[in-house]
Amino acid sequence: MTMTAKKANPVSSQAWQASPATAGTPSQFEALFLEHWPHVFGFLLRLVGDHAEAEDLALETFMRLYQSPPNAGHELKVDGWLHRVAANLGLNAIRGWKRRERYELEAGRVEAFNHSDANPTELLIAREEQRRVRLILSEMNPRQAQLLVMRHSGMAYQEIAAALGLSATSIGPLLVRAEDEFERRYRASSGEEDDDAPG
Repeated sequence: MTMTAKKANPVSSQAWQASPATAGTPSQFEALFLEHWPHVFGFLLRLVGDHAEAEDLALETFMRLYQSPPNAGHELKVDGWLHRVAANLGLNAIRGWKRRERYELEAGRVEAFNHSDANPTELLIAREEQRRVRLILSEMNPRQAQLLVMRHSGMAYQEIAAALGLSATSIGPLLVRAEDEFERRYRASSGEEDDDAPG
């Protein structure tokens, strides 16, 4: 099942009044769904690496918005809220490693078939690298992992700040710490602990 977005009537793409009345308005929700689906789905696809799982997680994200809009009566930044929920769902899916492993094996078979002219060793190395990065992200502090995933997916500092409920000026230092932590874990996973340390 592939979702395609058609041009939606703008509902107030940046803000949506969350209340039982608007949460239950199918036309308003449909417009929000069509407007934000490509971004949420693309974000999750980059995070989990599996088309079907990304689609399931994106649908779950929108289902949560429809069934339980946050803070009824408050102005809601839909894109930030959707990215935060999507990031949490995606990271939780990665943590479910048994399911993840099955998808990785299947994706590897499909990738090898689709790239039969490519070097199998290079494909294997690339898939192993993706698996390693996802594993490291799943072991990190959830907020640090969210910061890295959101920034890597192309979100600006202000968008990340809005999604996580933080000050835009705090994003830079928080990202530096998250990147340092990721690098430390990455080096440790490959046995490179502290190459720069005096011998």
